Amino acid sequence: MSSELDCILPVAGYGSRFLPITKTVPKELLPILSKPLIQYSIEESLSSGTNKFIIITSKEKKAIQHYLSPIDGKANKKITQNNLVEDLELIISSSDFKFIEQEKMLGLGHAIYLAKNFVKTAFSVILPDDFCITNTSAVIAQMKEIHEKNPECCIVAVEEVSYEDVEKYGIVEGVRFGEQDNLLLVENIVEKPKKHNARSNLAVIGRYILTQEIFSELEVTKPGAGGEIQITDALSKIAKKGKVLAYKFDGKRIDCGSMKGFVKANNLMSNI
Repeated sequence: MSSELDCILPVAGYGSRFLPITKTVPKELLPILSKPLIQYSIEESLSSGTNKFIIITSKEKKAIQHYLSPIDGKANKKITQNNLVEDLELIISSSDFKFIEQEKMLGLGHAIYLAKNFVKTAFSVILPDDFCITNTSAVIAQMKEIHEKNPECCIVAVEEVSYEDVEKYGIVEGVRFGEQDNLLLVENIVEKPKKHNARSNLAVIGRYILTQEIFSELEVTKPGAGGEIQITDALSKIAKKGKVLAYKFDGKRIDCGSMKGFVKANNLMSNI
């Protein structure tokens, strides 16, 4: 029987590429067709057997907590008769949400570290910005299968990007792991390298399965690229011990943190 992995959803970011709308509407509540980005992430985690969520948010994003709170059915009878609302209410009733406020935007590594006292085993991390479409199981479910065979390893999802874009991502350097062409043993992860310095074009995207070891590394990780505590810097230290795998997932990722990607995702989903 597969194990359940608590899921961390870091959603405290400013959403600067969507200003001015994100002054009032969290980027994670912007809809792809009829559902907001964060709901797709929650559904992805639920499909992998996880219903416990630690949501790293900020004081400016109370709307997310409100969205994930039950509706008073008596006061809103017309609302609760909507099928989409019924679907959301089912998700809410079957999920356990814990909200943690990130007071300062110190990076993804810092956001994940805030959950240290609330996860006791390995856990998953999903970034709602990275909207993934698959023909088979959800990305995090695919990664979970790999983790169950390699429980001592952290796993990062990767995809090939243009060398012109490598300086936007954490870039993985590694060698083939076992018999799978789509699985690598990571030797190093470089955050936002310059094109001429990049040794590969395999970029880390917003899906992770992390072991408890990540917290001890994050505790001593200094601010890196952008003056932030980078999760890739901590993972690079664990990779030196031979305990990080990179998985070239089956599916397509769209960067919905950008307006162009957001529109692309809506167009693609409208044709599925």
